[in-house]
Amino acid sequence: MALKLDLKPVGISHDTTRRSIQLVGGLALYGGSMAMLTRSGLGLDPWDVLHEGLMKLTGLSFGTVTAIASVLVLLLWIPLRQRPGIGTLANIVVISLTVDLVRLFLPEQDVLGWQILNLVAGVVLNGLAAAIYVGARLGPGPRDGLMTGFAARTGKSIRLVRTLIEITVLTAGWLLGGTVGVGTVLYALAIGPLTQAFLPYVVWRERSPRTRMSRAPRWGR
Repeated sequence: MALKLDLKPVGISHDTTRRSIQLVGGLALYGGSMAMLTRSGLGLDPWDVLHEGLMKLTGLSFGTVTAIASVLVLLLWIPLRQRPGIGTLANIVVISLTVDLVRLFLPEQDVLGWQILNLVAGVVLNGLAAAIYVGARLGPGPRDGLMTGFAARTGKSIRLVRTLIEITVLTAGWLLGGTVGVGTVLYALAIGPLTQAFLPYVVWRERSPRTRMSRAPRWGR
């Protein structure tokens, strides 16, 4: 039975400092892990396979296609009744800045051992990063909103929903001419289970009134 987790966005006024740090830290780690995947040279992640395929189809730049795809994905939130939050905007800004910064210092790998290390570490850290920033419950990124939205609407596990989304996106990107490698397949199959496994340990839960009262200072008997 899938573990039920409440991933609905909660206002930033609740536990502001801890959740803000969790959000930014998770997004920065996500961008860093993306850089590791791109530098491994063993295949793009499924969404970037789709972006590359659409780039070849339309003649638009990679960045332009990525931005357009993000807007279209956000439109899919409407029937899923997903609500954007500050994390949705931060997702776009922090990840794009971090991935470019890490790529400046992390060279393209051409030794197989280092390629495999970057690939495996990148996939594992990406799953952890996704759980961290989604678990902050300040609003998921456009693509992660699909995951949480479908999971909430269907009652299926994050693991299953994320895996199905990644495989669907990968197939569409491959049919459009996107580049697929062993890293792409590994990412598509592993990212869902990894995110599902890490989420229970990092998701933010609001304390019950009874818990808050028990922690309040007592000024007398």
